[in-house]
Amino acid sequence: MTYRKSWMVTAATAALALVLTAGCGSSSKDSGSAGSGSAPGADALKGPVTVSFWHAMKGANAEALDALVAKFNSAHQGKITVKATFQGSYDDTLTKYKAAVRAKQTPSLVQIYDIGSGFMADSGQTIPAQSFADVDKLDLADLQPAIKGYYSRGGKLQSMPFNSSVPVLYINKTVFTKAGLDPAKPPTSLDEIRADAEKIKASGAAKFGFGAAIYGWFFEQLTAEAGKTYCNNDNGRTTRADAVTFDDPEQVKVLTWWKGMVDDGLATNTGRKTDDAQAAFKSGTVGMHLESTGALGGYVKAAAGKFEVATAPFPKVQSSDAGGPVIGGASLWISGEGHSAAEQRASWEFTKFLIQPENSAFWHTQTGYFPVSKAALDEDVDKKWVADKPQFQTAIDQLAATPSGVPTQGCLLGTLPQVRALVENAIESVLTSSKDPKAALDEAASQAKALIENYNSSVK
Repeated sequence: MTYRKSWMVTAATAALALVLTAGCGSSSKDSGSAGSGSAPGADALKGPVTVSFWHAMKGANAEALDALVAKFNSAHQGKITVKATFQGSYDDTLTKYKAAVRAKQTPSLVQIYDIGSGFMADSGQTIPAQSFADVDKLDLADLQPAIKGYYSRGGKLQSMPFNSSVPVLYINKTVFTKAGLDPAKPPTSLDEIRADAEKIKASGAAKFGFGAAIYGWFFEQLTAEAGKTYCNNDNGRTTRADAVTFDDPEQVKVLTWWKGMVDDGLATNTGRKTDDAQAAFKSGTVGMHLESTGALGGYVKAAAGKFEVATAPFPKVQSSDAGGPVIGGASLWISGEGHSAAEQRASWEFTKFLIQPENSAFWHTQTGYFPVSKAALDEDVDKKWVADKPQFQTAIDQLAATPSGVPTQGCLLGTLPQVRALVENAIESVLTSSKDPKAALDEAASQAKALIENYNSSVK
């Protein structure tokens, strides 16, 4: 469940300017832990302290978050008060945080989306979650390995995972049956999706066999599923990445496949707006659809009385590929510089509270985000929720089966939001014109390299 808006190149340039003036304070260009200091112990909490918490949750998600904040504040009355403030979209929140770094007015705690992790780790403004865990001798083994891996750097957890999502293939079970397909045997690769889409189209069961938003996250997923990296230097996890690697034959095949699907009338092109792609699935216009697990509740509700919704693991480029998906969502970063030891410690107490199985299960069942705690799935409320929504079992099984490794940890890149926008530009140009897929990705890679070089030269 990722809130987003498409970044154009002009917006990317403006964002980069903020990075260049933010004064990133990391003292090293390698992949070691970032952070502006060591973590204080529990004895730092002396007297009442207020935690300013910036987030990007809205609607039902904000209501669930407010409930957790209220529960924490009640349990720590007179000692810690968390003041949560909505800052807009994920992009807005990251932009405001960069401005706050320049103004030396950062919040105690901030929620930053997955692809902002590279900048946050480089900024030198935060204290790694691992530092707090080490001080407390806290075992982090209960965190989902794939989720923990994404938010780690040099084997050290940098931020606390909070709202996590994984992508799946959504299937209109009714359309599948009408087309003579077996929903219990879903497609596992791009070629199999095409074959099923051809049957759906030919049968008239739906106008299109497939549909997905032009969203860079899906391209990143297919890259990881193919066991490939998105940027060099082991996805930026051994040493700082200085180039992208998303223009190799496997990634070119993705765009070639997608273009063929659209050109042959097997897939609809709804553009970049996620809402439009979701509407096509909800209306029964498409038989198969790529989206986050966070959309499940809305899809089941929209389909009630019209068709049945099924889910399947996110497809691979080829069925034999040994990769897996990359998680999405956001995590919590604790500010160091400019904040008292008591404030830092209080922020940690709140993040620890959120990953407790009971609270993680509440968050999961109220929002649809994947619980970051493995034990949360054993909570009675969580078991009941999954029983009521058996389609979510796909996400549980898929995450458990995700291989641990560089491809599935995702690319750690300070300019990843801007680079994702370049990929979306490439996909759009291929789907709407005669642009060659290889040429489009080569062009995006060249533009990305310039952005990355400028960013890396600004990081001390």
